[in-house]
Amino acid sequence: MTVSTGTEAPPEPRSAAARRLLGVAVRHPAVVPLGAVVLALLIGAVIIAAAGLDPLVAYAAVLEGALEPGSLDYTFSVWGFTCGMALAAAIPLRMGEFNLGGNGQLVLGGLAAVVVAGALPGPFAVPLALLAAAVLAGGFGAISAPLATRFKIPIIISTLLLSPVAVAVVSFLIRYPLAERGSGVAQTAQLPEDARMWRLPELSYSNVGLLVIIAMMIVFWIVDSRTAVGYELRVVGANRRFGAYGGIVVGRLALGAMAAAGAAAGIVGAIIVLSAPYRLIDGALLSPGYTFAGFAAALLAGGRPLLIPLTSVLFAVLQVGGAAMERSADVPRQLSDLLQGVVIVVLALRTVLDARRTGRSEH
Repeated sequence: MTVSTGTEAPPEPRSAAARRLLGVAVRHPAVVPLGAVVLALLIGAVIIAAAGLDPLVAYAAVLEGALEPGSLDYTFSVWGFTCGMALAAAIPLRMGEFNLGGNGQLVLGGLAAVVVAGALPGPFAVPLALLAAAVLAGGFGAISAPLATRFKIPIIISTLLLSPVAVAVVSFLIRYPLAERGSGVAQTAQLPEDARMWRLPELSYSNVGLLVIIAMMIVFWIVDSRTAVGYELRVVGANRRFGAYGGIVVGRLALGAMAAAGAAAGIVGAIIVLSAPYRLIDGALLSPGYTFAGFAAALLAGGRPLLIPLTSVLFAVLQVGGAAMERSADVPRQLSDLLQGVVIVVLALRTVLDARRTGRSEH
């Protein structure tokens, strides 16, 4: 027989317990990303309905166009490029930095690949082209780190401003010194047979480049979760002052992160150039919007390596299915860009609010 001492706390009311559980659920890291996707889909549905069309028919056309057997090969290819550009955004995002220079790093990688593969055809042309792309684009990405540490120019600003410069330089080279003679299109000459990305059996769009991107994602996961560098990235991303106080050299870490991010984007550009039509065409690397989709996928994943393949599926489906939606439901494919934009805005707003909240708590 137990004797009550009168000091036991009364049982928690059911309403209070429910409110507590709801508060824990709302603070879950997945709530904001999922909410951003739902909000984007709702806004898209309102726009489609305002145009007098059926949102369900439009979204069904997106899924059918991207996931039907005849389109899966192309969808896998787009998914791979989106994952690659998501890596270019996710690596610095882990330490709280935003890489907005993906376009410039992408085209520089394509430029390096077409020059090296065209000049050194042979069995080592493809590996050397990928290496050259990683070095050139990685070096370009790394420029932003000393600009931040020595000249106090935020990485988000320097990458945003330097990217158009790289795109313009590459465009000039494609149109003049590297232009294919006699062609009415601004493009380089086609690469020789032994300087092309190796094909995968039974696939038309996807090639060994997809396996290279998957390997990069695996390496990122290992570094992020199993090495001291990954731990330092996460610590600095959580609290930069605490990381610096703990002995982490933030400038050196930023240099490595931006170099790795640029290298990832450069390799994606190289893979695209080494794939059909086996040449660098002015604007062709930018028009699909892989940088924009990859950045959105990285934000949606919070930079987490294991989530990037999943979030990239969403944007690959939107991109591939957008054309089918336009054909069968008369909804412009630009709606998919709008949905991606809404996701980015919501997640960026969350990031800003978290930063302000952290700043207030530090003071």
